[in-house]
Amino acid sequence: MDLTGRTVVVTGTTSGLGRALSAALAGAGARVLMTARDTTRGKAAVAQVGGTAELVHLDLADLDSVRSAAAEIRERTGDRLDVLVNNAGVAMGPRAETADGFELQIGTNHLGPAALTWLLMPSLRDADPDQPARVVTTSSLGHRMARLDLSDLYWTRRRYSPVAAYGASKLANLLFAAELDRRLRLSGDPVLSVAAHPGMTESSLFENSLRRGGSAWSRVFAFPDRFLVQPVAEGITPQLAAANGPVHGGDYIGPSGRGETRGAPGPARRSRAATDPVLAGRLWQVTAAATGVTPDPGRRVEP
Repeated sequence: MDLTGRTVVVTGTTSGLGRALSAALAGAGARVLMTARDTTRGKAAVAQVGGTAELVHLDLADLDSVRSAAAEIRERTGDRLDVLVNNAGVAMGPRAETADGFELQIGTNHLGPAALTWLLMPSLRDADPDQPARVVTTSSLGHRMARLDLSDLYWTRRRYSPVAAYGASKLANLLFAAELDRRLRLSGDPVLSVAAHPGMTESSLFENSLRRGGSAWSRVFAFPDRFLVQPVAEGITPQLAAANGPVHGGDYIGPSGRGETRGAPGPARRSRAATDPVLAGRLWQVTAAATGVTPDPGRRVEP
């Protein structure tokens, strides 16, 4: 890759996929704005990546922080952003809520990234016209077993399941990416919406959950996450392909090996729910109402 002159934002960069992805992009010459909710850990990660890496404080579980970070990014980049990689996420912890009262997993994994994407769209729209900007949404194999109940998105009426809540948030990622692609096409905006997943990759996602007092499910998933997965250097390749490879808007990229658990990047399979355009459109509206952020592209592309 030669990304000289390109500006990229990667969320969730203090460890795992986010830090490795930031290092790869910076190593290719990109200016990389690495976001972190923990400033101390964020500074350490930026120092490890070096080069053109910069730190932006961002807590996706706090919409005030999302708005502040988006404003800072737009100012620091001169409103010219080439790639946004929505990578940050939480998984499998005990039921908790964001600063705005949302269930933590749907709030951090979907609502915060959706708001950030909408707030940064003016910067993405004004990128290099010869190289359309991209929004890369990171999903998971876990979306395939999930369902999304928009009438109880925050798990206030159902018995809480950390696994089901995580899967729902990853399903929401794919629905959002698809609806964003549809609206970008209708509006004629030169921005590509692409999704990716890392398969089974070494990461700190479930170990972070354990630090937060995660359930027994966190321990179940943390064991194979440590011993049975591909290295993070291989796990980031679908995200790299989505961020810089030959893709089309609406593509979903994952490992091409057996079960999409590992291997070179290739087309990934969505669940039937993830291809439901009605559910995607409803989620878009629910997300706008929950976050209080005006969707972009907006009403001019309503069917």
